[in-house]
Amino acid sequence: MDRDRNKSLLLELQRATGTGNGRCADCGEPDPEWASYKLGIFICLNCSGIHRNLPQISRVKSLRLDFWENDLIEFMKKHGNLCAKAKYEAKVPPYYYIPRSCDCLVLREQWIRAKYEREEFVVTRICQDPCSAGTREGFLWKRGRESKQFQKRRFLLSAREGVMKYYTKESRGPKAIIRIENLNAMFQTEKIQHAHGLQITYNTDGQTRNLFVYHQSGKEIVDWFNAIRAARYHYLRTTFPTVSEPEPLFCVCVFVFSSLIPRITRNYVKEGYMEKTGPKQKEAFKERWFCLDSQERNLMYFKNPLDAFAQGQVFIGRTDEGYEVRAGLPQGIRVKKRKPAITVATPVREFVFICENDKEQQEWIDALNGVIAQP
Repeated sequence: MDRDRNKSLLLELQRATGTGNGRCADCGEPDPEWASYKLGIFICLNCSGIHRNLPQISRVKSLRLDFWENDLIEFMKKHGNLCAKAKYEAKVPPYYYIPRSCDCLVLREQWIRAKYEREEFVVTRICQDPCSAGTREGFLWKRGRESKQFQKRRFLLSAREGVMKYYTKESRGPKAIIRIENLNAMFQTEKIQHAHGLQITYNTDGQTRNLFVYHQSGKEIVDWFNAIRAARYHYLRTTFPTVSEPEPLFCVCVFVFSSLIPRITRNYVKEGYMEKTGPKQKEAFKERWFCLDSQERNLMYFKNPLDAFAQGQVFIGRTDEGYEVRAGLPQGIRVKKRKPAITVATPVREFVFICENDKEQQEWIDALNGVIAQP
């Protein structure tokens, strides 16, 4: 009797308006079916697995499968997701990346550990200035451009100087000096084939340069990622001091220009293999790895996913500038391969790409149209 009654009460609590319980307390996944009865929060299945590794802080049960005692039901009633956010996310810095359900495990795990295990964002913590938070020095394992092997390299990030540098054993000075205004970072665990793999990109001589790095420690690589975001945030706030009206975000001592937040760092809209032909559309189709950067409006292509530089890129403008994406081949063009094609029309020429299947074709068309539709 109690089992069925308590299950119904829990599900009502999960659906109750004004509680925040309808989405996972940690990643925002809708309709969470697990809960931490030590923290009083509702969480999704994936986040519950991370909580299981923190038994001193969190204990989890399924809303539907496990038995809930009466005292635990009362505890959940008195708490809930919004209550927990008010405590554990009181001072999240505006530059700190809050992961979603689609993000990689290391980001989600370190976010959960930062909140509940280390209590980095509780009220008693002092808000860290983005300039000091964007200063970091240490070693990362970096993939060599020529050797293709990962080697230990010293990195230095300075928001005050506006640069990031890295050093090799052989060089006394920095191997590269990267301006923070050109810097971007994104987790690429599958592409790098490491659970802590991070891709750092920057512009040099009109080209996008890729650095692929990792660290054995999940906390360390996420700290580097957020330090880069802090440095970028400091640069953007300094460069664009009056972009829009400020809005408060979590931390009461910091006001955020909400329109700047998406520009701190970004993931590619879509990545994957397609086949392309040359400008005369008579050459053989060759498989290439493509990356679509919506902020730069560039479709870059590489011979291999971990290449340092792109072989080329296609600028994706707006419809009123003469850009268009169509399913299929241009009129008069025939290919032997019976695979779905995409034609990208620009004011200069038409680019033709071959996809592996209909699903990939539609995903690329949607992604490209999304960029074209941007103002």
